[in-house]
Amino acid sequence: LNPAHSGPAMTNPDSNNTLLNNILQLLSQEGSGAFAQILQTLLNQAMLQERSSVLEANPYERSVHRKGYANGFKPKTLHTPLGSLRLDIPQVRGNIEFYPSALERYSRTDKALLLAMAEMYVQGVSTRNVEEVLSQLCGLRVSSSQVSRAVAELDPVFDSWRNRPLGAHPYLILDARFEKVRIDGSLRDCAVLVAIGISEDGHRSVLGTSCALSEAEVHWRAFLESLQQRGLHGVRFIASDNHQGLREAIKARFGSVTHQRCQFHLIQNAMDHVPKVALRPLVLEQLRSIFNAPDKATALLLLKRMVESFSKSAPELAAWLETNVPEGLSVFDLPKPHWIKMRTTNMVERINQELKRRTRTIRIFPNVQSLLRLITARLCEMSESWETGKIYLNMHPNSLLLAA
Repeated sequence: LNPAHSGPAMTNPDSNNTLLNNILQLLSQEGSGAFAQILQTLLNQAMLQERSSVLEANPYERSVHRKGYANGFKPKTLHTPLGSLRLDIPQVRGNIEFYPSALERYSRTDKALLLAMAEMYVQGVSTRNVEEVLSQLCGLRVSSSQVSRAVAELDPVFDSWRNRPLGAHPYLILDARFEKVRIDGSLRDCAVLVAIGISEDGHRSVLGTSCALSEAEVHWRAFLESLQQRGLHGVRFIASDNHQGLREAIKARFGSVTHQRCQFHLIQNAMDHVPKVALRPLVLEQLRSIFNAPDKATALLLLKRMVESFSKSAPELAAWLETNVPEGLSVFDLPKPHWIKMRTTNMVERINQELKRRTRTIRIFPNVQSLLRLITARLCEMSESWETGKIYLNMHPNSLLLAA
């Protein structure tokens, strides 16, 4: 019980004798069942004595050496193998800081529980279910706000990951989705932007994400600019859907880079311009023939024939095809082994499905920061598995020449 800090404040022998008598009485009455209460008593007394040493004065003692004043207690529950301990953390006031050296800001058990709560939440367990799990396994009652605070402890890690330096990524895939966020008592659509890069060694990684309630073009432009500020360079090819504002943002930040519009979304968009349901199978077949052409010249020829065939029976469709489909043929400028994987944004779509699996347990986020926190946690985990996994594309020049 003697404090580690040395100073003029001395322990009170009478107080220690009373404490020892109380401990012996507990042991004689309850045996080993009193260990948790004994530990609680010892810790509380040790913290009191350490505070006196730090202040260099006992409670109510007049001393010229005093460095501050006692300022009551703050309750804290410490979870240990012996059970939950109710501690009274001594507080101080004045120009001095104090926290008991016997306690970390979070004990190892507390940290384990915090990490467990955060991990369950990130992996798709609702806050209500987190409460139930901890109650069943540990006999602990936690609130949804405690779960949220536990996850918030990871914010510095997430911020560091979102702002990590980037390098050369020849291929870039961009996509966006929307989540409901409550702002000032009303529900708003919050845009979640995601960027995936394929590095020069052929590995995929999530380069970054951003959540904001802003105009689409402004948000996209700021997001792409942040990627460049973090060191993203060497981009030669960008695949994306036709999101509002994205095209203008790409022109502003990557004006000379080849842009590929997702072929899967192009087919979906084309169906909206088919005047008769009966024509849809034919339109689908011809579009697939264009996208599966052996080269770009053949694809353009097939597109020209398709536009001519619908110019009279479906003029609106023909005009749309002539304007939009060429945007989905940029992939033919890449090495042939890369065509299949880079002609759509399906890679991001699979990520979006995983994010949706998690966010649907929440449905409505209380603020933008809570949404960004959860999205970042899942993307960080997926990106790490990619970066340490198999190569996604063979980017070696010699291999591409042999495969061409």
